[in-house]
Amino acid sequence: MDRIEAHKTTGTLTGKPLLYFTSIFVSLGVFLFGYDQGVMSGIITGEYFLDYFHQPTRAQLGTMVAILEIGALISSLIVGRIGDIIGRRKTIFYGSIIFVIGGAFQAFTIGMNSMILGRIISGFGVGMLSTIVPVYQSEISPPHHRGRLACIEFTGNVVGYASSVWVDYICSFLESDLSWRIPLFLQCVMGSLLFAGSMIISETPRWLLDHDHDTEGIIVIANLHAGGDTEHPRAKQEFNEIKENVLLMRAEGERTYSEMWRRYRKRVLIAMSSQAFAQLNGINVISYYAPLVFEEAGWIGRNAILMTGINALVYVASTIPPWFLVDRWGRRAILLSGAIVMAASLSLISYSIYLDVPSTPNMVVLFVIIYNAFFGYSWGPIPWLYPPEILPLSVRAKGASLSTASNWAFNFVVGEMTPILQELIAWRMYLLHAFFCLMSFVLVYFTYPETKGVSLEDMDKLFGDSVAQTPIPRDDLDDLEDGRRQSVNSLASSARPSEEQAFIDRPRSSLSFDHQRKDRGHYRERERGHED
Repeated sequence: MDRIEAHKTTGTLTGKPLLYFTSIFVSLGVFLFGYDQGVMSGIITGEYFLDYFHQPTRAQLGTMVAILEIGALISSLIVGRIGDIIGRRKTIFYGSIIFVIGGAFQAFTIGMNSMILGRIISGFGVGMLSTIVPVYQSEISPPHHRGRLACIEFTGNVVGYASSVWVDYICSFLESDLSWRIPLFLQCVMGSLLFAGSMIISETPRWLLDHDHDTEGIIVIANLHAGGDTEHPRAKQEFNEIKENVLLMRAEGERTYSEMWRRYRKRVLIAMSSQAFAQLNGINVISYYAPLVFEEAGWIGRNAILMTGINALVYVASTIPPWFLVDRWGRRAILLSGAIVMAASLSLISYSIYLDVPSTPNMVVLFVIIYNAFFGYSWGPIPWLYPPEILPLSVRAKGASLSTASNWAFNFVVGEMTPILQELIAWRMYLLHAFFCLMSFVLVYFTYPETKGVSLEDMDKLFGDSVAQTPIPRDDLDDLEDGRRQSVNSLASSARPSEEQAFIDRPRSSLSFDHQRKDRGHYRERERGHED
């Protein structure tokens, strides 16, 4: 067929520049999530904010902060279905609109009720974005760069958090209600940028091929992984693998939540537990309430926000090493090492506050910074990478929605209870989260498989839950092959007829799908080695 000029659809960017540009841009979605996490931490200690809301109690502050998680929990449960129907890109589009509306309600609030309403609406947007952006990221990334790109995405989240803290600090010098309204309004500005950008980025190739937009799918694949050349062997190979997986999943029947739970229970539980422990390990004690933590240790007023800002900069820096380590060391090593250091840091925070000596404020700052740094290196990015990469295409959005929902459920519990527990049990609260860090170590050590370098289409072999272990009936193979031929023949070139045609035409009646994938393994490894 005639060569498709794929590069014309995206200007001059193709290959790695396009891949990294798209990854960084969609990270605005998690930037908003991070900004929203941090923005309340600085303003809830502000004089004008507290006066405007008539000196709210600790419980009222906890509700105002944590109510966002209720909206996020609800939307994350339904966005799995929405993302499958309208696509990943449109879900980002609508999520950003909702986030802007919620930010406007908060910035122009006239009282506690409208503030809470704005937080809930923003939560709907955050839930959509925090669920679908990792799915989008995993579906455009090659196996050997998937970890790095997901970690870059998490850095966007932490940059959002750090930005909100420093905005809070700068605005704390304003002697009016603008000291808290401006930080809240900036949510609308950044949400609008994501809204505009979501009309430019492409849909993921896996969603396109799953919905039979094959021509558009091969163009996106070529742009991302083959320099815009739709005839490149790597582009055709990627297309063949995804399309064959789509056709097999289609032959398996309806993709319901119950079927997902029945067949992929282990994967779903791992995905949900990773997100749950990311919260139980204590990060939002710091993210949402860092100024209160520092005030408890002896840093008062604006100094507490300043210490939070310094801590946030270290937090950002700590998210950079995983870019280079996650695809070398693997996911397990990073999670295990992070859990141990976090448990030790939280225990030392608790002990420092218990001692209550002149050096306590400095010791708490030191151990909080160490804790944040190791969370940013481990349990921050990996739980956002792990769920979408271990879940199969047929239920990826649904499974990611459940894992993200578990994040928001435990996020709400921690956010709601932290100011209350700080008042009731004081220094002992940090020991509770240290215990959960140790429990997460045990969970990862005994149940989490290593996924570095494994393609999304080959995860079923890693978990041993593939239907491929049973030979596919001849009739089903014929149906799959007919659909596959129509797609491949429309895109195949004469450049490599022998290898491609041999793959298409070879006998299959006695082969399982698992064996078919083994046949492709050598080709994929050769292509990967060529790229490296």
